[in-house]
Amino acid sequence: MEGRRNPFIAPEGLPFLLITGGAFLVALRYLDVGIAVAIALLFFVLILLFRDPRRSVPSAPLGVVSPADGQVIGIDLVDRGVLQGEAHQVLIRIDAFGTYTARAPIEGKVLDLRSFEGNGVADYATNALWIQTDEGDDVVLQFRGYRLGLAPRSFIRYGERVGQGQRCAYLRLTRYAEIHLPIESKILVELGQVVRGGSDLIGKVPHP
Repeated sequence: MEGRRNPFIAPEGLPFLLITGGAFLVALRYLDVGIAVAIALLFFVLILLFRDPRRSVPSAPLGVVSPADGQVIGIDLVDRGVLQGEAHQVLIRIDAFGTYTARAPIEGKVLDLRSFEGNGVADYATNALWIQTDEGDDVVLQFRGYRLGLAPRSFIRYGERVGQGQRCAYLRLTRYAEIHLPIESKILVELGQVVRGGSDLIGKVPHP
């Protein structure tokens, strides 16, 4: 399932590109050519940084897709993970020049972690994304390691339904994505594996 919009560049990056493009034209006309070339290189880097290409979401109703481009650097069991206790944890080191937007790992309803009174919720960041499938399986996505102090910015609301692989947040140079899956889930990735956000499966939840 794709979001309502499919721009190649994330909207959050457009102001930076417009300013840089304008600066390039000014430098080319009134300043040194070397300065114009440096600004052009910056413009190219910004395109790589803010790019948001369309992704082909796999036809796997029970599948959990990677939320971002990157490399799997951790696969563990945690005892205070997915709200109800023990859970699988997959840790992905995000590629800074991968897609700028995070993708919802699974289809379901977005719930508010603050409404849960269990023992595991305190371990999650305030901006963690809790998605519950129609079958009652819980998947939690959270980010950590913010560059320049910029936390990801979500553009979905509590109570909203999201599709598997749907755009759900701006990553903003975040270093790591952490996905918690139910303990009965099957993990489909290995350490060191490179994954693409919204298209590569990292796991499969248990319920048919």
